[in-house]
Amino acid sequence: MLNSPTIEKLKTLKLTGMVKALEEQMNMAGISELDFFERLALLVDREIAERENRRLKTRLKSAKLRQPASIEDIDYRSPRGIDRGLIASLASCGWIGSKNVIITGATGVGKTYVACALAQKAMREGKSAIYKRTPRLLRELAVAKGDGSYPKILNSLARTDLLVLDDWGLTAFTGDQDRDLLEIVEDRHGLRSTIITSQVPVESWHPLMANPTVADAILDRLVHNAYRINLSGESMRRVRGKIGESDD
Repeated sequence: MLNSPTIEKLKTLKLTGMVKALEEQMNMAGISELDFFERLALLVDREIAERENRRLKTRLKSAKLRQPASIEDIDYRSPRGIDRGLIASLASCGWIGSKNVIITGATGVGKTYVACALAQKAMREGKSAIYKRTPRLLRELAVAKGDGSYPKILNSLARTDLLVLDDWGLTAFTGDQDRDLLEIVEDRHGLRSTIITSQVPVESWHPLMANPTVADAILDRLVHNAYRINLSGESMRRVRGKIGESDD
C-alpha cells in the first residue's frame, strides 16, 4: 500500500498526473496482477496526458478564440459549399508552416466558426495559435507605435504557429495599415501560417489597399500558397434559429 508521505513527495514534484493515477490504482480491483513496470507505465502515461492537457488549456487561453469551435462539430448538413475532404485534410495540420487558408463568404455563413475550429485543432496538435479581428489588430498596432510596444506585438505574432485574422477588409486599408499588414505577413511567410476570413472575395482585395505595390507584396505572400474555402448559402444564425452556435 502506498503511504501518504510518498504521495506528498509526488505532489511536491508537481507530478499530479501520477498522484491521481496512484490513488486510482490503490482502489482498483485486480491491480496487483500487473507487474511493477506495467503499473509504472500507467503512471507515466497519465502524467504525460495530464501535462499535455495543461499545455492545451494554456494555449487555448492565450489564443482567445472568438468561439469554442471544433472540427468534429462543423455542420455539413446545411448546403454551404464546405468540402468535407478539404476540411479533413486541413485537420491533419500538415499545412501549418507552409500554407495559408482563406475563408470567404457572406455574413453569418460560418467563416469564423470554421477558422476557430481549425485553430483549435492546431492547438490540440501542439501548435500555438492566436485569434485577432483585423480591424482591432490594426488599431492596436497604431497605438503600439506610440507607446513603444510595436516591435513586441510584431514579434509575438511572428512566433505564433497559426494566426487567425478575422473580418479582413471590412473597410479599405490606409497606407499605414498596408505597411503593418506587410510586416506581419513578411515575418510569417514560409515559416508560419495564417487563416483569413473575409466577406470580400479575394479578387477584390487589391483595391482595398492604399498602395498598389504593397498590395502586390501582401497578396503574393498570402494568396498564392493558400487553400480557399468559399462558403455560401443562408446565414447559419437563421438556420439554427439562435445566436451562438455559429457565427460569421
